[in-house]
Amino acid sequence: MTVHMTVAVDGQTLTLAALRSVAADGARVALASAAVERMRASRQVVDDVVASGAAVYGVTTGFGKMSDVRIPPAKLAELQVNLVRSHVCGVGPLMPKREVRAMMLLRANVLAAGFSGARPILAELLIGMLNADLWPPVPEQGSVGASGDLAPLAHLALSLIGEGDLFKGDTRMAAAAALADAGLAPVVLQSKEGIALINGTQAHTGIGALAVTDAMVLWETAQVAGAATLDALLGTDAAFDDRIHAVRGQVGQREAAKQLFDLIQGSEIRESHRVADPRVQDAYALRCMPQVHGPALDAIRFAQGLLAREINAATDNPLVFADGTMLSGGNFHGQVGAMAADVLAIALTNLATMSERRIDRLVHPDLNEGLAPFLAHEPGLHSGYMMVQVSAAAIASECKVLCHPASVDTIPTDGGKEDVVPMAMGAAIKLRRVVQNVTHVLAIELMCAVQALESRAPLQSSPRIREAAARVRKIVRPLGPDRALSGDMTALAEAVSTGTFLV
Repeated sequence: MTVHMTVAVDGQTLTLAALRSVAADGARVALASAAVERMRASRQVVDDVVASGAAVYGVTTGFGKMSDVRIPPAKLAELQVNLVRSHVCGVGPLMPKREVRAMMLLRANVLAAGFSGARPILAELLIGMLNADLWPPVPEQGSVGASGDLAPLAHLALSLIGEGDLFKGDTRMAAAAALADAGLAPVVLQSKEGIALINGTQAHTGIGALAVTDAMVLWETAQVAGAATLDALLGTDAAFDDRIHAVRGQVGQREAAKQLFDLIQGSEIRESHRVADPRVQDAYALRCMPQVHGPALDAIRFAQGLLAREINAATDNPLVFADGTMLSGGNFHGQVGAMAADVLAIALTNLATMSERRIDRLVHPDLNEGLAPFLAHEPGLHSGYMMVQVSAAAIASECKVLCHPASVDTIPTDGGKEDVVPMAMGAAIKLRRVVQNVTHVLAIELMCAVQALESRAPLQSSPRIREAAARVRKIVRPLGPDRALSGDMTALAEAVSTGTFLV
């Protein structure tokens, strides 16, 4: 996908790849005509209910603990504006731009599904803002993910009514002025439309959806980095023999083993010690890569399935159906996204801990047979990569702390009405940090592995590993005398995040 494509929003067919193309790459968005018709029909149901005088949660009543309070017809529109304003209570750092754009797209997609009772103009304004590169400042803290991400979505909704601020690119300005400059007009909310904008799982789901696509890139990078390290350490590919993995029957493990086996084929380094090698087995960080990387792949795919369904889920409350009924339920509860984020954090952390152990073996003077201590140019005078292993250890250890699941925690809110909450936003935020951490650990491993492989010259690694090594060398030059390495690590991490080393 490229920024030149247009993603059609219809509430039913959005994909994770399309979401990323809009959120991260700036692809344009359009509202599908079929969605417009569904939204109009859904809105008519709301108008009919209001005209009938029936008591419907959030439409003709108050919210949460005050759902028993009936609201006079003349104040139904005011009720929706008050709801938005009162829920703008997020705190902390602002969500990154790509995550806010993901949230905006997902909210438009929910409205487009036609179960929210909102007019098409709301989805059209969200889409217009995306195409105009307008996005609101949204603090990342303040949501438990129970009635959805109320606070983050309220910050978004506030900008839709022309209040608060908007960013135009990186410039912050008053929302009303930013909308006017883009040829857009704020909406005047009608009955049901305030709750239609803030009830839902779109903030934490947007973060998770971006993270799960990042996770697949990191998994494949871990395979390449692991294979490069194995070869640099004169490891054997015998442990990747398909017969071993076929008898266990685990899908991810078998796939990981096959890919690792294929990555190392054609290596002169491997052939050089195939016969005359006194070692019987490699350490677990090398030998058991399929047994660790494999279940991580399975876990990523599990989370991918949950999130791929959630981005097209109707998460409003009450839900509006074509037969004229409005039903109040709990589709806004974020347990799905919370569990997906926790599982992803665990899977990725296992990649980080394995990678850190491989880094240690590359630089450890007692373990990197035939290589210089810490891969230093002149050991003793130079420290080489001694400290990058320390950095990797610190980062990997932080991941372990971040793996504590948020989805098993709960604190009753809203006067006890929301008595079991998923803490989904907390799960998503710490997952984001895990993704960043794992990216840096893998970058460090690639840097060390390539240095070690070059120490095996004139023997060459396999063609695929050499290709990855060449890409490393376009970013980081070989280590001779000691130099500051932070910039190298950061540059490689940025390249890892874009899939540069997938071969």
